Amino acid sequence: MKKSVLFSAAAGLAMLISITGCSKKNKLLLSDGAFTGTGSGRNGPIQVLLTVTDGEISDAKITKEEESQDVGHAIEDKLLEQFLKSNGDIKKIDVISGATITSNGVKEALSSALDKSTGKTKSKEQYSNSETDIVIIGAGGAGLTAATEAAGRGAKVIVLEKNGFPGGNTNSSTGGLNASETSVQKALGIQDSNSQFLEDTLISGHYKNDKALAKKMVESSAEIVDWLQGETVGADLSDVGLMGGCTNKRTHRPNGGQAIGPHLIPKLYEAAKKAGAEIRLSNTVTDIISENGEPVGVWVQNENGSYNIKAKAIIIATGGFGANPQLIGKYRPDLQNYPTTNIRSAQGDAFAWVEKFDAELVLMNEIQTHPSVAVGGGTLITEAVRGNGAIMLDHKGRRFLNELETRDFVSEKILSLPEKTAFIFFNEEVRKSLKAVEEYVETGLLTEAATVEEMAQKLKMNPDILKETLDTYNTSKSSGKDELFNRPDLPVSFETGPYYAVEVEPAIHNTMGGLKINTDAQVINKSGKPIPRLYAAGEVTGGVHGDNRIGGNAVAEICIFGRIAAKSACESIGY
Repeated sequence: MKKSVLFSAAAGLAMLISITGCSKKNKLLLSDGAFTGTGSGRNGPIQVLLTVTDGEISDAKITKEEESQDVGHAIEDKLLEQFLKSNGDIKKIDVISGATITSNGVKEALSSALDKSTGKTKSKEQYSNSETDIVIIGAGGAGLTAATEAAGRGAKVIVLEKNGFPGGNTNSSTGGLNASETSVQKALGIQDSNSQFLEDTLISGHYKNDKALAKKMVESSAEIVDWLQGETVGADLSDVGLMGGCTNKRTHRPNGGQAIGPHLIPKLYEAAKKAGAEIRLSNTVTDIISENGEPVGVWVQNENGSYNIKAKAIIIATGGFGANPQLIGKYRPDLQNYPTTNIRSAQGDAFAWVEKFDAELVLMNEIQTHPSVAVGGGTLITEAVRGNGAIMLDHKGRRFLNELETRDFVSEKILSLPEKTAFIFFNEEVRKSLKAVEEYVETGLLTEAATVEEMAQKLKMNPDILKETLDTYNTSKSSGKDELFNRPDLPVSFETGPYYAVEVEPAIHNTMGGLKINTDAQVINKSGKPIPRLYAAGEVTGGVHGDNRIGGNAVAEICIFGRIAAKSACESIGY
């Protein structure tokens, strides 16, 4: 049985992380005692216990958490150490790149505990039954894009997010946003076309895509890049790289290859609020209200109870169901016990809400595994690492495939190996070309070695086999042709170190099935007709990607169709 990526609550409780420090006189007016604080982690609550002795912080420990095994404890340890060294100054705690949600969750928990010690009490927001123009369910990439567009058009918008933070799975997106015929590509001299982008998408999806949706995404991609980089959002998409399954360089990302999600979500969050959208975190939608067979609002639950919001239009942007073993088992029993890269909240709640409207679901059995997920914890190693030159090795030290193949192909090849895991191997040149790598360095995921022999020893490989593999690859680099696997792009050689490696395995990454929508992002019923007032965007929908998604197409999809959903909803109610 595959091991789970997520810690159980019992494991989280069992592994207490405690750091004790002697500090200078604390400037905060703290009361002596032990104080508990809670924050929102990636996979559930993070709870800390703060001890104050003689008016000074004497101890801080994590008493409950369910973060990823590979990075969670190491990150929490660093943050608590910073906290104690700063004498309880939350502002001096650095967010660890690659673990933004965990970092912010720990900071939130520490701040809560400090408030209790200083006697501060924060009033909890009380909501009553109300009305609005548009309700958006979910504050991930699709929901925040929709909120920014709809509020910018003058509509009264309320966004409801079950987590205590915005972003959802988009927070973990690393590779970038695929787009063709863009102003950025043209400035960089990159030749690409909408027709090639569409063909790559259809080939990757084995022509099971809804071609109209795929075409809409492609033809809207250049516009979304300009919109995101414009005054409304202010994102940086100036770096363009290559992802597996793409014929040309079209993966737009921040300068230096920084991860797209942690860059884009704060920008969209601020843009949505600036446009006038009200974003309510930790407010969970429990159902969509039906009147005369049509959706007219939502029921919401928070820590104070439940309330409802009536709305002229509803946009569902709740994401996929990759963290719901029951739904995975229903549609793909062979994947039920696989690890997952998904945030815990990716449960597929929306599918039950729309049954009463006879909504059509499509491609629900098409669930994608990502081939390069760090073993034992669930951290995704972006395909951009391979795109920028990394190779993949089996446990003997040999290459076994073209590293730029599609995700389904690479996953299948890894699972055909005896160990069902492989190594991503690269050098300093690749590291310097991609800022996202620094996240893996900071969270301690990488094995590092100065020489080939040292790396072989650390990975328990025969050094002669590893050296032969690299010599053969270097020869291919010189000749410009990969004789073994016909990899089309050979950007680096491996003549000098230092070298880096990380063991990876396939994990559930993307659920490509979901609500059937049309090119206006209207949710379609089983009779083929749009359901009045109801729109959807992002991973909760199905059809764009067919049975296999190209890396970089998800961020394109969520932003493009999030904006389309907002436009359609606004136009339907007169904005």
